Amino acid sequence: MAVVSIVARTFETDGTSHLHDPAEIATIVERKGELVWVDVLDPNDDDFACIAEEFGLHPLAVEDARKHGQRPKLEHYANHSFVVAYSREMAEVDLFIGPGWLVTVRERSPEGHTCRIDAIRNRFQRESPHQTTVGHLVYVVLDEVVDGYLDRADLIEDEVEQIEECIILDQIDDPQRIQTQLLGMRRELLRFRKVVLPLRDVLVRIQRGEVESIDAVAREQLQDVVDHAYRVVDQLDQERELIANAVDAHQSLIANRMNQVMKRMTSVGAILIASTLIAGIYGMNFEHMPELGWKYGYAWALGLMAVTTVLGYRHFKKKDWL
Repeated sequence: MAVVSIVARTFETDGTSHLHDPAEIATIVERKGELVWVDVLDPNDDDFACIAEEFGLHPLAVEDARKHGQRPKLEHYANHSFVVAYSREMAEVDLFIGPGWLVTVRERSPEGHTCRIDAIRNRFQRESPHQTTVGHLVYVVLDEVVDGYLDRADLIEDEVEQIEECIILDQIDDPQRIQTQLLGMRRELLRFRKVVLPLRDVLVRIQRGEVESIDAVAREQLQDVVDHAYRVVDQLDQERELIANAVDAHQSLIANRMNQVMKRMTSVGAILIASTLIAGIYGMNFEHMPELGWKYGYAWALGLMAVTTVLGYRHFKKKDWL
């Protein structure tokens, strides 16, 4: 089976099309035994109109691909199926799957990232001499997407472990920064999980045969992708628990530090209160008081203050409050 890939002729962000004769798509699609893959990056309205006309895409699916921000899902139409997925960088990837053809529509993330199409293309070209079906092409695309999830989940896990180690060893110089970092990671993890969890369900539906264009061999291959998706979800749940534990441990550390500060302040106050009491007694303006006319009264008062201070210091030092 021959492979006709139009991946290199994509509609770029500047609006120029490298496919000078769009009718060529429909001509190739009509051939028997051909496989067509068209990849579109940040298409404009004219690009959408072109591919919709050539492939007969449903207007509702095209509208979802145009607006982006869709939840990962699988929808079926008369001549094709529509899949919404996201790359590891949270850039949307839409797949229009038809009999013998695939259209991938990619967007850029707010940070400028997009799905790594080169890795997908190189892998498919490497494997295409053995398997040249649209099912295998869809498998390669989704497998690369989910593998990216595994890589990102591993990075998050490493980052959480580093923070946990700093918390356990009490090597945090800026508690506010760590708290902000942990809360940011929690939000990122929740956002990531909202993408992975529904995509896992989509993969299960595809693997069970809901998409007619995907053959039995590709469905068997997709079992591995489904297993990876389950692994990612389990890993994200574990990391969410680790982040929650790290937040609790960090808050406990802050509370412990505050407790230590309060203990020191209490110890110093208790030590000074004895001297304050002595100074207050001898500072009363009574005419008849012992030691007022004593030659060594002043030295006696100072010495008494020093003794009580030393005894108080030793007592709280022994209790490890200072």
